Amino acid sequence: MLRLQLGPADLCRVRFADRLHPVGTALLAGQWLRDPTVAAMAPALAERAAAVEGAGDAQAATAILRHLLPDRGRLPDFVTPFGGLESVAAGLEAIRATPARRVRAEVTDAYAHSAATPLRRRFAAADPEVLDLFGGAVRTWFDAVLAPHWSDLVSTHRRQVTCASRRLALHGLDGLFAGLHPAIRWREPVLEIRTWWGGEVSGTGHGLVLLPSPLAGPRPRVLVEPGHPVLLVYPAPMPHGAATAGADPVGRLLGATRALVLRRLADEGGLSTTVLSRAVGISLSSASEHASALREAGLIVSERDGGAVRHHVTPLGAGLLGGGPEA
Repeated sequence: MLRLQLGPADLCRVRFADRLHPVGTALLAGQWLRDPTVAAMAPALAERAAAVEGAGDAQAATAILRHLLPDRGRLPDFVTPFGGLESVAAGLEAIRATPARRVRAEVTDAYAHSAATPLRRRFAAADPEVLDLFGGAVRTWFDAVLAPHWSDLVSTHRRQVTCASRRLALHGLDGLFAGLHPAIRWREPVLEIRTWWGGEVSGTGHGLVLLPSPLAGPRPRVLVEPGHPVLLVYPAPMPHGAATAGADPVGRLLGATRALVLRRLADEGGLSTTVLSRAVGISLSSASEHASALREAGLIVSERDGGAVRHHVTPLGAGLLGGGPEA
């Protein structure tokens, strides 16, 4: 049991992560989609992960990740960094920027019950070639398993944040913490969490960031680093019918991320490129590229509003989504 004591400065800064972390989500998913409890929450993702294990580059990527990371329990904190939310590439850059001393300490601790191998020794030593190998495996695995379902994962995160925010507005912190997860219990001023490690920990004074994810594993995850808010990643159910392989014809036509961009604009309309990037969970440059492609195809129009550019779905775009006469 982890007992996290939160002071006034932390409680004044309780907030939700505005998006899923692509690399962090991929590494948790790679570790936990083999667990029956997690697989039941996201069956289509579990099936896809199992399918790619026997296919080319994805098979090799799966083998590398399974060899370098523990198959259960706590991951080295540096592989799920605070930075790099914008994209897989940004997350991998944050990992590569980790000081070698920290890599060595955290990987050595993670390998406490694992057999030593040459590749693991090089990973623990922060060997640049092995870190490159690790990064390539993460990128390949993400593209093969998570990318086709990323829109569903982002939507799940947004729905969970919306529901939890309503609880906070109506019932305060007591109501918010009580509804997060059965493994999380609030006994003011201590948040008790059944996670993978235990002890008494004080907040950092920089707040508490909550991140619901269907791929967190069977227990919540906690990351405490000086100078940063405490990060609490907790399991959240994926809605029935979400992440069903092959169920999205628009996603097959445009690609999963571009289809999600079009849907966000259809649902909310008038989004600037910056807000759109946050809503979809992609980088600003990626949001701009997707908007340009959709505009060139006649699916959206863009107009300048002061210093921002706002995007709106056209009748053709609405029709493609099944919401207009063009369908």
